[in-house]
Amino acid sequence: MENNKKLGLWSIILLGINGIIGTGIFLLPGKAMKLMGPGSIWVYFFDMALVMAMALCFAEVSGIFNKNGGPYIYAKEAFGEFVGFEVGIMKLVVGFIAWATFAVGFTTALSNIWPAAANTVVKDSIEIGIIIILSIINILGVNFAKSLNNIMTIAKLVPLVLFIAIGIFFIKGGNFVPMFPTKVTTVSFGATAILIFFAFTGFEAIAVAAEDMDNPKKNVPIAIIIAMFLVSVIYILIQAVSIGTLGSKLAGSSTPVAQSASVFLGSFGGILVTAGTLISIGGINMAESFILPRSAVALAEDGLLPRALAKKNKSGTPYIAIIVTAVLTIPIALSGSFTQLAAISAISRFTQYIPTCLSVIIFRRKGMKSTFKVPFGPILPILSVVISCWLLTQATKVQITWGLGAIIIGIPLYFIMKKSNKVN
Repeated sequence: MENNKKLGLWSIILLGINGIIGTGIFLLPGKAMKLMGPGSIWVYFFDMALVMAMALCFAEVSGIFNKNGGPYIYAKEAFGEFVGFEVGIMKLVVGFIAWATFAVGFTTALSNIWPAAANTVVKDSIEIGIIIILSIINILGVNFAKSLNNIMTIAKLVPLVLFIAIGIFFIKGGNFVPMFPTKVTTVSFGATAILIFFAFTGFEAIAVAAEDMDNPKKNVPIAIIIAMFLVSVIYILIQAVSIGTLGSKLAGSSTPVAQSASVFLGSFGGILVTAGTLISIGGINMAESFILPRSAVALAEDGLLPRALAKKNKSGTPYIAIIVTAVLTIPIALSGSFTQLAAISAISRFTQYIPTCLSVIIFRRKGMKSTFKVPFGPILPILSVVISCWLLTQATKVQITWGLGAIIIGIPLYFIMKKSNKVN
């Protein structure tokens, strides 16, 4: 029987979808078209295959554990405490940057229909308000957060489904020529793959709050696979409709989905997509506000961050971790710099993906059983790691430096916490 105080299967699936679909899908189709032309749709299939392989790896290892932490727990159990700590710290850093970026992204989207939101004072007030309000909602308990997450996820999916369902009838076949560009290089394909990969990131967060989920060993693997498959299909169809309705104009569009919708829905289409953008960004803010504190709790429970962060209130929520993550996120949001953070965020995620994929092989050798098993033996985990390493070679030096820089910062922090625990 499902525990009403925890997230059930469909709530976990919706949390996963909410954590993946954010600002990227509303902005990336045009940039992908500019880099690869109509052939950009094949890059979506490429990223879909890679992410699905990774998702299967996450599904297997998540079926072994029922603790909070996700990638941190997997890395710690497979490769030891130090590697686990580094993965956990990277997860936190990515979370802070991501939540701040989503908060700033909300005000940016809002300013398109309410110019006053671009005013510095108003902008900062909205960003602070979003972070504080969502933190309060999370402190009140899982039930409240679960209900709001479900509502926002469904609300963000409605305009996207309508966009696909109606737009598919306005596609012009001639807009897909050439489907196989002759000037494609490894560099252009790699750059497009990294760009689009950002839109797929976030699925790993499903397993972070396992302790707040009903029967996580069974439900989390199922939720990861279903959420990732549904999101992948939606992304590919959105790119197809965008190319089919705008053609070459798509490459120069800064708001591709909204512009595409205006072709077959008129001004109403633009308003619908703008509303969908706000709901989408609001929803991913909700998902990040729920997941980020749980990442800190997992490290705190193992003594790798102050143990006070793991304390829970009467509602069973980690109220101190929620407050601390909100306080640390606010100054990042107020910095207002988020354009480059999308690529940096995508690069830094590989510090979670690669160790998790490798841990599948380690756990099998240890004889650890899961509720789900990746097919084809070690082939998919190994392919996921090899392709991930190739993608990292396609990133710029700046993206690599900032995306993986927190690993270096984590080294002294690890030994400081270890020494502190010995003293205590």
